[in-house]
Amino acid sequence: MAHPQIAVFARSADGNAARNGAIEGQRTLLGRTMHGIDYDHLHDEIVVPQQFGQAILIFKGSARGEEPPVRVIQGSKTRLVAMDRLAVDPYNDEIYVPEGDAVLVFDRKASGNVAPKRVLEGPNTGFTAAGTLAIDHVRNLLVVGADLPSGDGSQLAIFDRTASGDVKPKRVISGAKARLGNPGNMRVYPELGLVFVVQQAGYVGVWSIDDSGDVPPRFTVGGPKGILQKPRGLDLDPKHNAVIVSDKGLNAVMTFEVPQVFKAASSAPGGR
Repeated sequence: MAHPQIAVFARSADGNAARNGAIEGQRTLLGRTMHGIDYDHLHDEIVVPQQFGQAILIFKGSARGEEPPVRVIQGSKTRLVAMDRLAVDPYNDEIYVPEGDAVLVFDRKASGNVAPKRVLEGPNTGFTAAGTLAIDHVRNLLVVGADLPSGDGSQLAIFDRTASGDVKPKRVISGAKARLGNPGNMRVYPELGLVFVVQQAGYVGVWSIDDSGDVPPRFTVGGPKGILQKPRGLDLDPKHNAVIVSDKGLNAVMTFEVPQVFKAASSAPGGR
């Protein structure tokens, strides 16, 4: 049985490093299955989906030990059932949750049994099983990784951030060249318009948020057929030109220094 915890390590930690602390214990309400986590750097909060409890847990960034969440979104009005990923947008005070064939959007400060403030769902959205997402607050865009309605492959569907109801995406990235197989955790680097997506094949694919159609990733990190076995978690450290990936197969957190990704995108036409 896995030990539910949020472990904290130094950014430069390497090898069999000791953790600097952890959020753990019964009062934290953490569950064994946590496939997504996000950090709100503007408000110093950690946001985690709790799939078994059908809840969203929000902790103080400084929380350690058996410290309970400061807020919990949970209850019949939330429509939370089997979600395991989310994304927080601290600039617009919202939390986005992929849930089945919908994207639920909550007020960042919400607590208790509250309904989503906005729901993106319907046949025109073009997705059936939304599994992951990320927000570009600079361009006001939402990227959703989901299965195609045909069941034949996956896609990255790009919407206006405030899209609600049954609306079509602005653009879709999908096809044989894109090689999107069940996209995992995702991050957007708005400053350069880059979309980083964990691929179950063992690497991180990088697209431009302006890409559309059957286009291959502009960059790949960690493969394909590289060191990664079962990549799951993902985060970015642009200040140090780094992509951080947790790997279930290796039971490790890998940091890849990839200045070529950040610098090449910055110098490309339209780069920022």
